[in-house]
Amino acid sequence: MESGYQRLARRGVSRRDFLKLCTFTCAALGIDLSLAPQIAEAAEANLSKKPVIWMQGQGCTGCSESLLSSVDPGPEEIILDLLSVRYHPTLMAASGEQAIQSLEDCISQGHYILVLEGSIPTADPRYCFVEGKPFMEQFKLAAEKAEAVIAVGSCACYGGIPRAGFTGAVGAQEVLGGVKVVNLPSCPVKPDRLVGLLLYYLSHNALPKLDGLNRPEAYYRYTLHDSCYRRWHYEKGEYLEDWNNPDTLDWCLYHKGCKGQDTYTNCANAWWNGGANFCGYAGSPCAGCSQPEYYEGFAPLFVNPKEVK
Repeated sequence: MESGYQRLARRGVSRRDFLKLCTFTCAALGIDLSLAPQIAEAAEANLSKKPVIWMQGQGCTGCSESLLSSVDPGPEEIILDLLSVRYHPTLMAASGEQAIQSLEDCISQGHYILVLEGSIPTADPRYCFVEGKPFMEQFKLAAEKAEAVIAVGSCACYGGIPRAGFTGAVGAQEVLGGVKVVNLPSCPVKPDRLVGLLLYYLSHNALPKLDGLNRPEAYYRYTLHDSCYRRWHYEKGEYLEDWNNPDTLDWCLYHKGCKGQDTYTNCANAWWNGGANFCGYAGSPCAGCSQPEYYEGFAPLFVNPKEVK
């Protein structure tokens, strides 16, 4: 039988690259870096066996798009190939009855990882129907036999943008009661966080240390403000007031609505798209998308927080 490493090699991913990914995971989650080879071996032994059900509620499919746009490693190299994604409404080749049969078969067998993307409407089940059934019922049924439930993106964690509407949108943990849900909030989800969490779980058969909001503490331990490269301008009282003034483009964005002081995330340390950029460096104030208050509680986004009532 083809091993996990052989699959990686066939997809153009070397063992060295996979070890590098495991090393980054160790660093992010506070694990002894010398354990990276053991984690790689354990992950390699389990990756090819762990089924994944990826369900989508109310959302824009942005988290799936974020995953598909990830680099080093790409999704097809790690997630889609080695994790045996049995059901994903956007990515799977099957459709209609075949897709539903795949979902039902996987649920009946149990021992899978359940991923939720998008929020769950509670005001009326008709706001989100899948194959003629209320989405909430299907999600609860899938969660019953799941080994782990992971909410990816702000909508799946807390309701996100849909919560500002009239559908009664909530996150996974609000409908599953006592079931442990791991939250990976941001809008959209950061692929490296999901990959790191999955590698940790598959190699340890346990979840990493979580904070009070069920987020992996390693990714959400400090506020964006703590490590923002604009921080020293804040300390000097230098705030950007005019977007058209080239002399102040790197100044603190607090007066433009930055929520970095209230947002716990490592975005300023681990940039998006393979380290290409993050919101603050691109000139956009932090919208606070990894917090439960997002979006409604932080709106309007581009206004001085002191002026928002």
